Amino acid sequence: MASDMNDYFNKKKKEEQRGGGFQAPKPPKFDFNMNGQKAGMFWIIGGFILLLVLAKPFIIITEGERGILSTNGKYEDQALMPGLHFLIPFIQKVYIVDTKVRIINYADKIERASTAGDGIVLKPAITVLDKRGLPVTIELTVQYRLNAQLAAQTISNWGFSWEDKIIDPVARDVVRNVIGQYDAETLPIMRNAIALKIEAGIRASVDRQKNGPADLESIQLREIGLPQKVKDQIERVQVAKQEVEKAQQDVERAKQEAFKKETEAQGTANALTIEAAAQAKANHLVGQSITPGLLKLEQIKVQGKFNEALKENKDAKIFLTPGGSTPNIWLDTKTGDSQKISSTR
Repeated sequence: MASDMNDYFNKKKKEEQRGGGFQAPKPPKFDFNMNGQKAGMFWIIGGFILLLVLAKPFIIITEGERGILSTNGKYEDQALMPGLHFLIPFIQKVYIVDTKVRIINYADKIERASTAGDGIVLKPAITVLDKRGLPVTIELTVQYRLNAQLAAQTISNWGFSWEDKIIDPVARDVVRNVIGQYDAETLPIMRNAIALKIEAGIRASVDRQKNGPADLESIQLREIGLPQKVKDQIERVQVAKQEVEKAQQDVERAKQEAFKKETEAQGTANALTIEAAAQAKANHLVGQSITPGLLKLEQIKVQGKFNEALKENKDAKIFLTPGGSTPNIWLDTKTGDSQKISSTR
């Protein structure tokens, strides 16, 4: 028994020495073999999916856009409307154009850079010459949009940079022609008329283009930049005008004061005239009211006063003036004093 056991361990030892030690189990084998029909379908489906990913035979156009379909390099006459459209890969291609309102700002100072796709184009202010050859800068805003119905013809005729070939040169040409009709000093005064002429000129020029490539929304004249010496001259003229206006106001105020005093003096004279007329009328009435009977009554009253005076001073001498043209006087012979008793007319 012991010898059998030794033989077993010796045999195991020899096997380990020969490299026949512990070996990991081998992974199971799977059979990927398919018949020819199944393999063909697999490769067809995979190739179709890869073609869809690479060729992308469809396109989605959103609102505010149009698609220009090109077949073998030739543009179609009608633009593609918003929605889903299928294409023939590698043969047809669609170019997206923007039909929303776009803006060109001509500004002396560009405060920000235009962002791609925001529809705003920033350009330097338009520099032109006035009637005498002085440089003037015009800041302008032009709002426009691509004619959606004729977008394909416009791109075919003008290319994708159509606005740089139509809107920009037209605006500059019209501004140059309009400003050249005026002196720089008169530009601020004629601002409204100039703005109307610029707008009318740009609209007429764009409308004359073949197939009506663009629809103008508005043209706004924002600023007129004048040379510094012209600004100084205008400022001096304004100051002189203000001084003249102030002098005219002072003259007008003086005229009003003089008219007021004249009116007051005329009123005083009228019042005196009225008073004198009233007094004359009163005297006339008084004269008409004196009758012989009234005069006799007055004489009786005066006689009564004489009698009273003689009672107090019997030595007084009384002088009566006939006709009543002078006062009646009594004379005190003791003292020599005299006194008017009354007067009659």
